[in-house]
Amino acid sequence: MIAEDIRERFDTKHGTPFDRGSADSWYSRPFNPHYGGVGGDSGSRVELANMTVDEIVAYTAGYNWNEQYGGKKCWD
Repeated sequence: MIAEDIRERFDTKHGTPFDRGSADSWYSRPFNPHYGGVGGDSGSRVELANMTVDEIVAYTAGYNWNEQYGGKKCWD
């Protein structure tokens, strides 16, 4: 599976589980499934204990996608 394929399987809009996973990886934050809570129409933050299996899978896919194909924030 190529990089683009995985992103077509998930909703990648701002605040979605896939987006939050990829953002956590980008900012070198630890793996910590959650979504929302980032303004706009993302809604309130939802923590792991309240996520569905599909949402956890999407967060994980976003995190892993960025680890493999994305970059990392340079703090310089």
